[in-house]
Amino acid sequence: MLRRLAADRATGALVRDHGTLYLADGCVVHAESPVAPGLDVLLGGASRVGAGEREICRLGALYDAAFFALAPGRGPARFRYGAEPETEPGPGAGAGPEPGPARPVSAADVERETLRRRELLDSVWPYPDVDAAPVVPRPPAPGQTVTARGRALLARADGVRTPAQLAWVLGRPAFHTLLEVRRLAAAGLVETPPPAAAPHPTPHASPAVTPPDPDVALLRRVLDALEAQL
Repeated sequence: MLRRLAADRATGALVRDHGTLYLADGCVVHAESPVAPGLDVLLGGASRVGAGEREICRLGALYDAAFFALAPGRGPARFRYGAEPETEPGPGAGAGPEPGPARPVSAADVERETLRRRELLDSVWPYPDVDAAPVVPRPPAPGQTVTARGRALLARADGVRTPAQLAWVLGRPAFHTLLEVRRLAAAGLVETPPPAAAPHPTPHASPAVTPPDPDVALLRRVLDALEAQL
């Protein structure tokens, strides 16, 4: 649908389950999602931000919100012709519109970046159930190191907040938070929940991948830590 709207040079809002893309002449000029923190959150209320830095943050926020807006959903996509984003960014705005026209991004670039991010997540830890589950920390193995970014996330992970909620707390893009959670899960520092059972599997459905046994994962972490000390 996005490709068709781009080919038709449509102007309006593409509304989906997890967010909205605003198009002008077939290009994406704004994206918003209740999952992705807005530009005001990402900038942290900074008053002295140059135009170039602000534009980079706005573009990053747009791609961040678009990633969730284009995520697979159950509801149908709708397009509201002529719809425009609000003048002021509200809660959940992925890329708060700047005064005047925002720099447009081609629909092909948005699609390409969205697919690249999905592949990146799966290359780190191919268990998407981690993305929406509460982040439950696990103790590091002896000698195991954690990055500063990982420590900041784990310090706020209370077993209740999801990656999206942690993104708002940390004031960081939601996708980057998802990526960090998957890295921590791959390192055994975050619980990987069991995959949700499909109620009616179809003959063409891919078999569910079971996360590694916690004891095996712990043993692997200990061995890695010991090898690092040799």
